[in-house]
Amino acid sequence: MTSLDKPAAGADGPGPGTPGPTVTDKALMEAFGGVRGMVDTTVPGLVFVLVYTIRRDIHLAAVAALGLSVLLALARLARRETLKHAFSGVFGVGIGAVFAMMSGDAKNFYLPGMLYTLGLAVAYCLSAMVRFPLIGVLLGPLMRENLSWRTRNPGRLAAYTKATWAWGIVLLAKSAILFPIYFWGDATQLGWVKVALGIPPLLLCVYLTYVFLAKAPPPIDVIAELEAEEAAEAERKKERERERVAGEARTDS
Repeated sequence: MTSLDKPAAGADGPGPGTPGPTVTDKALMEAFGGVRGMVDTTVPGLVFVLVYTIRRDIHLAAVAALGLSVLLALARLARRETLKHAFSGVFGVGIGAVFAMMSGDAKNFYLPGMLYTLGLAVAYCLSAMVRFPLIGVLLGPLMRENLSWRTRNPGRLAAYTKATWAWGIVLLAKSAILFPIYFWGDATQLGWVKVALGIPPLLLCVYLTYVFLAKAPPPIDVIAELEAEEAAEAERKKERERERVAGEARTDS
């Protein structure tokens, strides 16, 4: 059992009832696509830079990367994994391939992903600034707490805010490395650096999120609370029905 499986001591406002389930390190990793998802989004870029480095053919490199991405998606579908993971990589690689082939500049294969990363970094930072951290929005339903952490569990709000800042800062740092190479380097340099920065920053972000949540109060299981309320209401209805039947029986007698 990991530290995230155990209820945290000194919960800061978890509210009544049994604390909801916390997330394990494995579940947390899967929430962000898992190791396989990270690999699936990195390998097509590696194929592109390999083919382009050897052949200097943008079209061949783009087709090879897109073809591999499609094969990875089909493999996911064959294992009946989620469609989101199956097609998100194909979509991203496809957009990059179109950019590169239409512009005639191999560096543009990586531009859509770089812009997405930069936009995501800004969104993370802005959401943390306004105290509505996106990591909490993403993980809240996974841990059955939904958005209860915003008003009922300040300790978890603080943890989600820290985690969101971590994601934003790490992705901003990644963008600060890649964009200068995009503007002043060549496609081969950009490709290899992009591949090198594919998985490690994401693993760092997931690890920091895990650490922050491990130290946070347990989540409030609002789903269990709602189910308990529905069960109590059903029991009250049954009790009223029993009283009505008993009253009618007394009247008849």
